Amino acid sequence: MILQTDKEKKGIHHKYILIGLLIILGLIIFKYTRPYMSGFLGAATLYVIVNGQQKFLTQKLRLKKSLGALLIVLEVLFFILIPLTGIAFLIIDTFSGITIDPEAILARVNSFVDMIEEKVGFAIFTPDSLSAIPRAGSNILQVLGSSIYTFVINVIVILFVLYYMLYSNSDFEKSIREILPFKEENKQIVAEETRLIIQANAIGIPLLAIIQGVFAYLGYLLFGVESAILYAILTAFSTILPIVGTTIIWGPIAIGLLLNADYVNGIGLLVYGFFIIGGVDNIARFLLQKKLADIHPLITVFGVLIGLPMFGFWGVIFGPLLLSLFILFFNMYRHEYVPGSKAEPRVTTRVKTRKVKIPGYEPSKLKKNTKKVSNASTKN
Repeated sequence: MILQTDKEKKGIHHKYILIGLLIILGLIIFKYTRPYMSGFLGAATLYVIVNGQQKFLTQKLRLKKSLGALLIVLEVLFFILIPLTGIAFLIIDTFSGITIDPEAILARVNSFVDMIEEKVGFAIFTPDSLSAIPRAGSNILQVLGSSIYTFVINVIVILFVLYYMLYSNSDFEKSIREILPFKEENKQIVAEETRLIIQANAIGIPLLAIIQGVFAYLGYLLFGVESAILYAILTAFSTILPIVGTTIIWGPIAIGLLLNADYVNGIGLLVYGFFIIGGVDNIARFLLQKKLADIHPLITVFGVLIGLPMFGFWGVIFGPLLLSLFILFFNMYRHEYVPGSKAEPRVTTRVKTRKVKIPGYEPSKLKKNTKKVSNASTKN
């Protein structure tokens, strides 16, 4: 008995030593793969979206796993990644042809401010505070150039990681389920919530960007904005920014029209941006995500605020996911271990009342067996 206890203690020690080694090596690997984290997250996002296609190709059409994975990777490359890269290069090329004249910009700003101060009767800004405005755009090309380089590198990472995730999709999913420290029902809930949250953001955000870009393009054409297509693309991309959103694009454009003494178009664009572009942004964002997954608006906003500094572009997906999982685990703990708690082990998904199917578990059979046992005990 003592020997068995010593063996158990030694086994526990070995277990924690192994866990410690895994944590140390994981931190080292994470440190040096941090620049490529966007690629890994992008591959995970695309895997959730296209994994159904891989199952269809391999199980229904009986294709080899390698061929199915290759076809899907090519689909992702030509229909998703190359168009995104092309749009990024279009923005770089457009900005490279823009010449910034700080003195002319400052003169326009000063004349506009003088007009306002003359009407209100007191000084609002000073030339010193306004001198910082033109410097904001002086290094745009440099920042965009470094960003596009990182984006291209991560595109390559996405393709390689996605291929091997699809090739070994069943083993990959099985290994993830094995390491989750939950009972089978909660594992199913975590998988379901994660999948729906990723799909909601990965599908909802591009749709929202397209809607915003279309409405912004119409507004820019209506109010005589030059390079309307470029600013519409920038407006579409700005939908990922929390709180400020598209205002960061159409706001300065409208102010620029006012600085050029084009008061009708300037005021018109401000009104259009506030009520039309901003209205579509607020309504479509929450309607799309409510349709795909019942994500609370606060989870979306604060999740994006958390995710962007941590994960970059993919933070708009994994920030809300991270926050949702925290709340989910908290509710699971309350549901399992707090007596009398009314917490439900779900957070964001709209299928809160749907029963989770557990392999090998059939409630109907369980009820029948329970009745048989109870009847037998009554007879006895």
